[in-house]
Amino acid sequence: MAISTPSTAPASTSAIPAVSGRRAFVRRPEPTGRRRILTRLTPWFFLAAALGLLLLLTYWPAVNLIYYSLTSWDGFDQNKTFIGLDNYVQVFTNPDIFRVFLVSVYYFLATFVQMALALYFASILSFSTRFSNLFRGVLFFPYLINGVAIAFMFQYVFQQGGSLDIVFSWFGVTHPPQWLGDPSIANWSLASTSVWRYTGLNFVLFLGAIQSIPAELFEAADLDGASKWQQFWAIVFPGIRRVVGLSLILGISGSLAAFETPFIMTGGANGTTTFVIKTVQTAFVYTHVGLASAMAVVLLVIVLLVTWIQRKLFPDEKVDLA
Repeated sequence: MAISTPSTAPASTSAIPAVSGRRAFVRRPEPTGRRRILTRLTPWFFLAAALGLLLLLTYWPAVNLIYYSLTSWDGFDQNKTFIGLDNYVQVFTNPDIFRVFLVSVYYFLATFVQMALALYFASILSFSTRFSNLFRGVLFFPYLINGVAIAFMFQYVFQQGGSLDIVFSWFGVTHPPQWLGDPSIANWSLASTSVWRYTGLNFVLFLGAIQSIPAELFEAADLDGASKWQQFWAIVFPGIRRVVGLSLILGISGSLAAFETPFIMTGGANGTTTFVIKTVQTAFVYTHVGLASAMAVVLLVIVLLVTWIQRKLFPDEKVDLA
């Protein structure tokens, strides 16, 4: 029988069969002309919808906000009178407007309290602890509750004869203070509500950052005789430094933009009016939309400035613990 010899190599490289069970790699020609243009434009086709919504719902309203801040618009009149920077001058010179910034100090101090508590519990629960999963869920659960529901719940806690007064009566306190009615302590009560709500968020951030630190570092520290406190300052804190910076900027931004908790619980009464509440009242109660827009722009600039400072203090650098 005649044995047929193998045929010559095919002209097309795409027909090369697999050799020894391996797939043959085919070099495809480089795209040219219209195909090259479509290749470059394909990613933008997928991004077009997202970019369009971002421009329509974020940047365009921001541009309108800046324009409104340069006018004396009342929100109803079709004509918007241009007045330049008069609204911004009023924001920084009117004591009734600028004074409300001081209320943010209470929430700013509460930010450090919630970060300290979150870091403490995260450092403990990052290692083997009995019922650690239960404690993690308990700490994180308040952050999952809607802010409006939390505000209504703490209204019953702080009201006269409420839950907190009942607890104090167990220890013989018969005349507790008015937690939301006394201007000297009302803001502290509201700030404590924010601590209870947002500690869980910082806790989860710190917990994930600590657990990402290599366990070999802690084992080496134990062999060297380092105490838990020394391990915290030498290993844990440097390893989560960037996360601490992120939590700090979120806390500062949140303290400046505090709104729903004081608005629902007190409506801004008894000295609890925050800058955002004042902005909303200026726009929708007193119909000074131009002035309210200037206040919103000032708040935006402050948040961006704080973010820039945070980026300088906590740059995006690679942490080397080895």
